[in-house]
Amino acid sequence: MLNISEPQIVNNQILVNLLEGFYMSERVWLKHYPPTSNAEIEIPNMSLGQVLQETTAKIPQNEAIIFYHKRMTYQELSGMVHVFTSALQEAGIQKGDRVAIMLPNCPQYVISYYGSLNAGAIVTQINPLLVERELQYILADSGAETIVVMDTLYPRVKAVKPHTNVKTIITVSLQPTEMELSSDKTFEQFMQSATGTVTPVDIEPEHDIAVLQYTGGTTGRSKGAMLTHRNIVANIVQSYEFFKSEIMFGKERSLTVIPLFHVFGMTSGMNLSIFVGAANTLLPKFDVEELLETISREQPTMFPGVPTMYVALTNHPKALDYDLSSIRVCNSGSAPMPVELMKEFERKTGALILEGYGLSEASPVTHCNPIFAERKPGSIGIGIPNTDYKVVDVATGGNEVPPGDLGELIVKGPQVMKGYWNMPEETAIALRDGWLYTGDIAKMDEEGYVYIMDRKKDMIIASGYNIYPRDIEEVLYEHPSVQEAVVIGIPDEYRGETVKAFVVLKQGKTASDEEIISFCKQHLAVYKVPKMLEFRQELPKTNVGKILRRVLREEVIHPK
Repeated sequence: MLNISEPQIVNNQILVNLLEGFYMSERVWLKHYPPTSNAEIEIPNMSLGQVLQETTAKIPQNEAIIFYHKRMTYQELSGMVHVFTSALQEAGIQKGDRVAIMLPNCPQYVISYYGSLNAGAIVTQINPLLVERELQYILADSGAETIVVMDTLYPRVKAVKPHTNVKTIITVSLQPTEMELSSDKTFEQFMQSATGTVTPVDIEPEHDIAVLQYTGGTTGRSKGAMLTHRNIVANIVQSYEFFKSEIMFGKERSLTVIPLFHVFGMTSGMNLSIFVGAANTLLPKFDVEELLETISREQPTMFPGVPTMYVALTNHPKALDYDLSSIRVCNSGSAPMPVELMKEFERKTGALILEGYGLSEASPVTHCNPIFAERKPGSIGIGIPNTDYKVVDVATGGNEVPPGDLGELIVKGPQVMKGYWNMPEETAIALRDGWLYTGDIAKMDEEGYVYIMDRKKDMIIASGYNIYPRDIEEVLYEHPSVQEAVVIGIPDEYRGETVKAFVVLKQGKTASDEEIISFCKQHLAVYKVPKMLEFRQELPKTNVGKILRRVLREEVIHPK
């Protein structure tokens, strides 16, 4: 290992030369890295708490968080994190205990997150939209004894508390409330209870778990991915190295509307911002008008988002009335980015969308379209530094398929999780011989660029043909009247499954199902053309913006 203090340094040409032959044939994407961006970097042996401490030491008076009228410097943020750590320790929290956070984007989220980590606790991230049954499962599975939650969600936590190990409920209010809080503490009361004394905790970054990141739960039983301090720090440093030509330490302004409880928001929104000393504007929910006004007012340079956000911005009738020129790069994740949408957004804003890919089990980023090399719309780009990947046959999971052929994407790197919390069998399926099996159907071209075609479970088999919804959705998005589209497979007595499309039309546009199906026939093989089409005013989504195919399937297969 190289002994260096900054993420850099392995001359790429030397690296490429060393990887000639068989090894190079498996890592063809390395040739795209220029000398100024390194394909292999040193991962610093540090905890997440130390990331915040180092940034604070360098730029204590720079803005760290902007939340409506509230502005907080790095020194103020670190001070509040210190107090929260003190309060947790005085409440009996010890290394390895789980602290759940169930909040929208707000300063208290960042304080609770880093304060818990500094106490040696494991942060359990919880989606505020979960219903009681889902919430009870995660609290019980994680064994969390403390939860920081929005005051409006307090009744939900209180209802499931008897069925969990929860002892302490800390409520956060973003506006005045008259709610009766019984013996539980408000965030302010909890902070005021601290003496300010903190007992240092010895954290081993490579082994100690920082976060339990529960996979969405949109299909089957939710699993808690165990992400260590090293996993997450590695992904921050990998991301920085990949984008560093566009990032200046202490000079950037980021905008985070993707939820911090989501792994993409956690890494690309919160942690990367802190690592590069950015002023991070937090928005607790996605509202297109508020987003446009915030961009115009705060002038962010970094804007991680999901496709549904870009759909809304692109189709807003007054988008061009706002000053969006500050944004240099929009890195898109969480769901596939339709090519036509990408082109239209860039035409209107002048910003550059770099589609990437990740998953909870990889902290999450593994791939992205590069700034420093060719960008291929429709692809997720190439591996970020220190990341190996292959496309293997679905049947055995062992044989690499030729370029252009479909298979399952598997990845390896320092960002890959330790395993699933209390699920050794599921861990053994996902992690094999050091490789993470993503469950995503992909193809790789001869230059190492990867194209995600679909989830294995989303593949439709009709009359023996394998049909990938993404192929059809890309065509639907090309229709001038279509704003959003999603395709599912539904049972069919003759074909086994058949294709059904759900479409949301653009405001003021019209189209018949015959017109859209005819359009598909012009651009798709006959077996891929939707046999059914349904128009909707909106599509069901997670609060991260991912369209819920499962909900649509349930509606079709088990109508109420």
